[in-house]
Amino acid sequence: MAGKRILMIVGDYVEDYETMVPFQALLAVGHTVHAVCPDKRAGDSVATAIHDFEGAQTYSEKRGHNFALNATFADIDPARYDALVVPGGRAPEYLRMNARAIEIVQHFFAANKPVAAICHGAQLLAGARVLEGRTCSAYPACRAEVELAGGIYADIAIDAAVTDGNLVSAPAWPAHPAWIGQFLAVLGTSIVHGETVTAPRQAA
Repeated sequence: MAGKRILMIVGDYVEDYETMVPFQALLAVGHTVHAVCPDKRAGDSVATAIHDFEGAQTYSEKRGHNFALNATFADIDPARYDALVVPGGRAPEYLRMNARAIEIVQHFFAANKPVAAICHGAQLLAGARVLEGRTCSAYPACRAEVELAGGIYADIAIDAAVTDGNLVSAPAWPAHPAWIGQFLAVLGTSIVHGETVTAPRQAA
């Protein structure tokens, strides 16, 4: 299977794990991933945030890493990409106000291309009005956005994911194994584990 061209839309204070892990995992299995942010160019960085679950009624937030972009938002033609990844964190709440970001998201849904969204990423999908009648998971605090956008909120475990057609979604980064695994399946990516062969022992 040929590698896919995948677009990732990020912004300042995007969630650290939800950006770094899928970006690196998709590269590791042979796909091309271009990470972009409105008003930034290849070589620029976005600040990330680390969201954790420490017993409070909502997540805590700490400063994360700087994440380097490898493509320029203004140059993006979504028709040249096979799939889209939308991480969570605080970025989606302002990205959903960017008209071009909305157009890009709408392209992937109109063309029925694979889309992976996690945590607060549903806010960008809701802003793009692409969730009507679709099942979508998100961080529980984003349930209102999913339902007000006409979507069906998937109330699943924090480490689970759900696939509805071309859309793979999950509540937060503990779901990475399930979320990335389901996204790879929608992409048509197969990972085959070969048998371990032990060399015969030499006679003394």
